[in-house]
Amino acid sequence: MWYVILVILSIPAYAQISGSENAMQNYRNGRAEESAGNMAMANRYYGEAIRLCTEEIDRNAATSDSYTILAWSLQRQKKYREVIVWAEQGLKLFVYEYRLFEIMGEAYFYLDDYRQSLRYMQHYVNNSLQGESAATAYFFMGDIFRLQRQYLKADIAYLTALQLRPGVTLWWYRLGVAREANARYSDAIAAYEQVLKFDPNYPGAQEAINRCRRRL
Repeated sequence: MWYVILVILSIPAYAQISGSENAMQNYRNGRAEESAGNMAMANRYYGEAIRLCTEEIDRNAATSDSYTILAWSLQRQKKYREVIVWAEQGLKLFVYEYRLFEIMGEAYFYLDDYRQSLRYMQHYVNNSLQGESAATAYFFMGDIFRLQRQYLKADIAYLTALQLRPGVTLWWYRLGVAREANARYSDAIAAYEQVLKFDPNYPGAQEAINRCRRRL
């Protein structure tokens, strides 16, 4: 009988979900709600993910996931300076957690610090070429180069992003914008046509094609 009781008591310890696993589930739920346009509910999930991660950190039980999910959740709430603070703290403990470099690159981008953003994005792709956020990192690099009017570099970065994730309509559109700004009108048309392939009603795409055709 005592053996049975001991076995039963031991089950929750093995079945218990860690704080970071629970936080990840909340983060994913938040992304799903955000995609559905339910930002109030999304922020509730992000807030719970943040709470769980900071609780793990306060208990000195944090993993690299704790800091990464915390930074991701803060990013979705547009708390970019907090993203940087927590990511820097995480990198002091987990120097090879390259996901934190990528999310810091995004945060600096939205703070209009393109030099720092590019630095962190390049560090991420140089060390994690096949990482889950490599495509996103190249897209942000493309945006930085486009905003700096370095259109050929923007073209290369956007193309690299699209090789890794070819179905993102916005990225094809930005590629078209960079090519059009560089007077590469035929190539721009090809990019805009890809936009319409994925979304026939994408705002501005057909007008951009017509504009480029007039300039040929």
